[in-house]
Amino acid sequence: MLAGIEFGYDFPGVSQNLDLFSQIFLRLIKTIIAPLLFGTLVVGIAGHPNLKQVSRMGWKSILYFEIITTIALFIGLAAINISRAGIGIHLPVDTAQEAMKIPVKQTFNDVILHIFPENIAKSIAEGNILQVVVFSLLFGIALAMVKEKYRRPIIVFAEALSEVMFKFTRIIMYFAPVAVFAALAYTVGHMGLSAMISLLRLLATLYVALIFFVIAVLVPVCILFRIPVKGFFKAILEPASIAFATTSSEAALPVAMRNMELFGVPRKIVSFVLPLGYTFNLDGTTLYLSLASVFVAQAAGIDMPLSTQLVMMLTLLLTSKGVAGVPRAAMVILIGTAASFGLPALPILMLLGIDALMDMARTMINVIGNSLASAVVAKWEREFSTTSI
Repeated sequence: MLAGIEFGYDFPGVSQNLDLFSQIFLRLIKTIIAPLLFGTLVVGIAGHPNLKQVSRMGWKSILYFEIITTIALFIGLAAINISRAGIGIHLPVDTAQEAMKIPVKQTFNDVILHIFPENIAKSIAEGNILQVVVFSLLFGIALAMVKEKYRRPIIVFAEALSEVMFKFTRIIMYFAPVAVFAALAYTVGHMGLSAMISLLRLLATLYVALIFFVIAVLVPVCILFRIPVKGFFKAILEPASIAFATTSSEAALPVAMRNMELFGVPRKIVSFVLPLGYTFNLDGTTLYLSLASVFVAQAAGIDMPLSTQLVMMLTLLLTSKGVAGVPRAAMVILIGTAASFGLPALPILMLLGIDALMDMARTMINVIGNSLASAVVAKWEREFSTTSI
């Protein structure tokens, strides 16, 4: 990141030709989106019988997840509209216009119809990520309804597809340092150091928004469900620190499960809610996605009305599910969503430079949010053990 900034400042002429490397990285990321979403969502729906059954623990978890992640989305949306961190970036004219050809003005019927696919291959080819999600959701529900002998082979295939795409993503991420260097060198060479000021403003906006989310949402949830605030944050300190340092929710999962069980959440609830939360309850990631997507529009000089922002929030609410195990998963979702709404790629490539710093914070909040969810469900089920506090 620092080398790219320095190179772009010292050699602006040469750095403007480095865009090729960041574009290669962007194209490779785009190839991941459709198969990854299909595999993870199908397994998430058809591979967990508890989600199909009308069980108290299942619907309470899902209800809580959706309420909290929706609040996180709107906090991110409010934060970026207040800070307007993307305003002031002057993209090259040709770059600002390199977006997918999507009608600017759409009626309400057009917006609704755009959600549903008429041809899944066409949806994948055109980058309509929300249509891929809707198809995957319906496919997963249909798969859950068929007999076990028909369901099992498809679930095995979807699981295998997901694992392969995880490895595929990991291979691509070896190229990430080159892409970061090239993206920042190109950005600074094209627009000067002023672009970095906007990125730092975005980084500050994210951290302030996440702190506000913890204070204004997670702490009141603890109070509402009578979960000891001090005891909870003491229990979550170690896994949260691991998540922050490694930018990996999975690295923190074993410690989080152990600590929440010691905190008083029964093992059967911890083992159910935490893994489920890694699919449906990405508080930090969803907040970041709403914030970053509007930042991209602001940087491109696109006046995005509130109605369009709300439709984008709906897209993010659905597409952010199921990819927590992917390195830089938020970047994958952001690229797909931006393409669906006709936003240019360059602002996203700029985000690569500080994505590691943003990923540390959002991953930590993901772990804290999921751990709190297990305590909430335990309280809701009246199985929280105060004797172990």
